[in-house]
Parts: sequence; C-alpha cells; structure tokens
Amino acid sequence: MTLETKYGVPTVAVHTDKFDRVVRSVAQVNGMPGLRQVFVPQPIMGRTPAELRAYVDGTDPITGRPVMQEVLEGLTRPFEADELGPTEFDRSTPRLVEADSEDTLQRRFVENRWTDMLPIVLPTEARVAEMLRHTKRQPDEIVGRMRSTHFREHWAYSVEKVAVNAVMAGARPEYFPVILALAATGVTARSSSSSAMAAMAVVNGPIRLELGMNAGTGAMGPYNHANATIGRAYGLLSQNGQGGSVPGLSYMGNQGNSYAYNSVTFAENEERSPWEPFHVQHGLRRGDSAVSVFSGVRSTAFTLGLREKYWREHVRNLLRGIDPNGPPTLLLDPIAARQFVDRGGFTKKDALLDWLHDNALMPAGEYWDYQLVQNYIYPRATFGEEPWATKLKAAPDALIPMFRREDIHVVVVGGETNGYWRIMGCNYQKTVAVDDWR
Repeated sequence: MTLETKYGVPTVAVHTDKFDRVVRSVAQVNGMPGLRQVFVPQPIMGRTPAELRAYVDGTDPITGRPVMQEVLEGLTRPFEADELGPTEFDRSTPRLVEADSEDTLQRRFVENRWTDMLPIVLPTEARVAEMLRHTKRQPDEIVGRMRSTHFREHWAYSVEKVAVNAVMAGARPEYFPVILALAATGVTARSSSSSAMAAMAVVNGPIRLELGMNAGTGAMGPYNHANATIGRAYGLLSQNGQGGSVPGLSYMGNQGNSYAYNSVTFAENEERSPWEPFHVQHGLRRGDSAVSVFSGVRSTAFTLGLREKYWREHVRNLLRGIDPNGPPTLLLDPIAARQFVDRGGFTKKDALLDWLHDNALMPAGEYWDYQLVQNYIYPRATFGEEPWATKLKAAPDALIPMFRREDIHVVVVGGETNGYWRIMGCNYQKTVAVDDWR
C-alpha cells in the first residue's frame, strides 16, 4: 500500500491463502479495496525450493487462475475508479438493543461476537449507570483508541462504552477506575498476530487492597473476583473497542491463547517484595495506584527456586529458552525474590536487571537465525538502528546480548507456598495512574 500510495510504484502483494480475508479487509479499511492481491498455498515454512517454485508456477488457490498471470495483470492493468481512494465506513453502533428474554439476548451477544464466548452479565442501563457512578469522568468522554494491528485504523471508545464492557465482564462498580486506566493505555488485549499473543496487566498501589485483589497464593489463577473480572473486562473492551476480533478476519493467532480470557491480570505482592514496586520504577510514587500493561505474552519458562551452586547456569538456561524477540519479565514468588538477594547479592532490582542483561547471551550467528529476529529485528538493524546494527556486525561465534536492558523486567507475585518462579516472554508497554480515573 505504501509503495502504491506514497511512491506510485505498481505493486502486487503475494500472500498465502490462509490470509485471504484479513488482507482484503486491511486493504479496504485503508481505502484501497482494489489493491492487487495474489495468493499461493500455505505453508511456506519447511517447503523445498522446488515446492515453492511449483507454487509460483501453479494456480492461485483462491481464484484458480495462474499465479504469474495474475501478477503480470496486476502490475499492468490500470485501476478502476472504485479501486482507489477513500472509503466511507459507518462506525456508529446503536446505544441500546431491543428488549428481549435473557436467553435471547445472551445468544444475540454471542452471535454478534460481542463476548469472549462465555456467558456475560447483561449490560442494562441501570447496571451501566451504577458503574459510571464510580468515576468523575463524563460518559461521552473519549478514553482511548485501539486497533488489533498497526495495519488497521484506530477505533475510539467512550467512558460509557468501557462501562458496558465492565458490566459484561461481571466486574463490580468499584473496580471501574482500574478498568478505565487499562482502557486509557490504548494497548489492546486482543492484538492480532499469527503467534497468538495475549496481554498481561499488573496492578500496584493502595487500590490493590481497596479492591481485595490477590497478589499471593493463586494470584494468576481463577481464584479472585477482582483479578478475574478486571482482566476479563480489559479483553472485552479491547475486542469491542477496536471493532472486533474475528478469527480469519481480524484475529490470526494460529493456535489461540487462553491467557486472553483474563489477560493475566494480578496485583504485585509489594508487601513481601525485597525491592521497590514496579510502578515506582516507572515514575510513580509508592502511594499512587497504577496499572501496567504488557503485550506479546505468548511464551513462558519456569523453575523452582535458586540452587546454591549452579543458580547462575540455571537462570542462563531459562533465559536461553525464551525467543529473543520476546524479552523476559521475571515473575518471582517472594521466596525466589529473596533468594536472588541472598545468593546473588541483588539488594537493588536494577542490579538484578543488569545481571540478567549481561548473562542473557547467545552466539550472533544463532541469534540472527531465529525466524522472529529475521522478521522484526533484522530490518531495523539493516537501517542502522542500535543496538541491533552493532550486533549485526558481530562475528557469528561472538556472544551478544539477547535483549535490550530496558526491555527486561521483574515483578513479585505469589503466596510463598513454594519458591516457584517463571519468565514470561512479553513487551512492557506503559504504566497508567488509576487515580486519574476515579
């Protein structure tokens, strides 16, 4: 699209057939419904050069026409008037649906893909009004904008629309400021990637105790009403606020991700942590209430405690088990956190982060051979972006850092039933003050 619109270069996009609906939808929402598209079979990965050549010499599985004929026609046939230019879309939605029985309304919400396919609390006017009583913001105020990928347009959503989704999730009205703060991040919990990403939300400050959130035993599981419904509301408001999340059209996660049911939402165990809380690291005061969001949650590694003799080697092995395109966030039970202090001497969290950066190393040749690194980091390196440009110059056997120091994080959560801890591969996005949304 950029080549066509910005540079005037005739272009034909070649995709695999699994992406038929999504790429046509993206072209349409960007005002280019006639963008030339050609399709070949899936998969590409693991196919021999001869098999790939057969794709090109064969027929488009969508149209049944020869692939190369479509390419040549796409590069030479002029666009018709209706194939280029802005396209108008009706983004309005009715504020109310017609009254009906609860069973019928539940079915209607599912059929319209307004839910996460679980039963919801029907968002009656009275329930939404009660939710709105817990913020000073006006119902029609725009909270934020979201989109499932950077190829799509942002959709805006109001305080009232966030309240509707909070009711649907079963959240109590007193949770609403936290849910509004999540909405204000503009970070979607329903992002679209073939790697099936989810989101993670960490709550800090006094609001944790006010709402009875769980930072201890079972904090990351389905055992606390606030944790569960705040996270579910985050997913629903993302899905509906960005205009949908439909498999094959606006969601392309190959396997899906069950983390998305409540967006891995929990409170940090500040009281049992040996370090400053996460939100304090990111510019807020200890007495502030805040929520922090992470995207790209799709991989994890876990272990029990830190061994006395080989703990360094064990941690390095865990770090090597994370794809280098997804930087690590360590989720430490307080027992494991204190072991890092006792055995590693990391009395300050920054010292631990420095050590993790300096010890998450990989031979450069191996690093650049990772598929996701080739997809997303290699192009940035070739354009001179640091620190990747320097890494690209390293000898294949030279050890290079897997992650940037600023992309590594540590959060303390757990009830000290044992010293288990995990590394979550994800990307920290931002921290938002909850008090701004009360």
